[in-house]
Amino acid sequence: MKVVGVIPARLAATRLPNKPLVDIGGKPMIQRVWERARQAALLDRVIVATPDRAIIDVVESFGGEAALTSDRHRSGTDRVAEVAERTDADIFVNIQGDEPLIDPRSIEKSVEPLLADAAVQMTSLMCACPAEDLDNAACVKVVVDLHGNALYFSRARIPRQRQPGAGRPVMQHVGLYAYRREFLLTFARLEPTPLEATEALEQLRALEHGFAIRMVEIDSAPLSVDTEEDLQRIRVFTDN
Repeated sequence: MKVVGVIPARLAATRLPNKPLVDIGGKPMIQRVWERARQAALLDRVIVATPDRAIIDVVESFGGEAALTSDRHRSGTDRVAEVAERTDADIFVNIQGDEPLIDPRSIEKSVEPLLADAAVQMTSLMCACPAEDLDNAACVKVVVDLHGNALYFSRARIPRQRQPGAGRPVMQHVGLYAYRREFLLTFARLEPTPLEATEALEQLRALEHGFAIRMVEIDSAPLSVDTEEDLQRIRVFTDN
């Protein structure tokens, strides 16, 4: 099995302009993500997928591999699928480009079910939801069945416990995905679905079409950079 990590990145972020290239401890953020991904033992290659020549120049300057993709993609998943169309590999991992402290072991955990079970087509990650984010719509929640497959993703608190401490805890979805190549290409061709539009969550498209997403639990979600405040917080962690 050949496994490729793909990091979608683009300059057109609204809340934090030129986000992939912001400086974090003397390195652009995209370099820090790439370096973390390269530490994942199960990845044979790591490719930055971008429509922006400036990002390609930066990636190549630090010795990374980059692929120029269309500027018409609706999502990072579509960008990863374009790379998959022209790359010889069995499994592709969609790694968020705004998580410079991503744990390489989390990447490996997303790949392991695909290596162990031929029936698994797609995986993602989850962790216990912090109490302060239980009702935070920006923090996506997931519920799973007895086999660890996702039943539903929502920006609302699910499940809603009728009695404190009873049943399953609320789990936070961590947006890293691994796919078999053919499934990824199929998924990228599917039209958006009603629940996907309702929650603004792309992964619901897979569930609405009847595909399973195997969820893997990790200890905690990595810090992501979406705003200037997030950037300052990440810089503190990096400096330390």
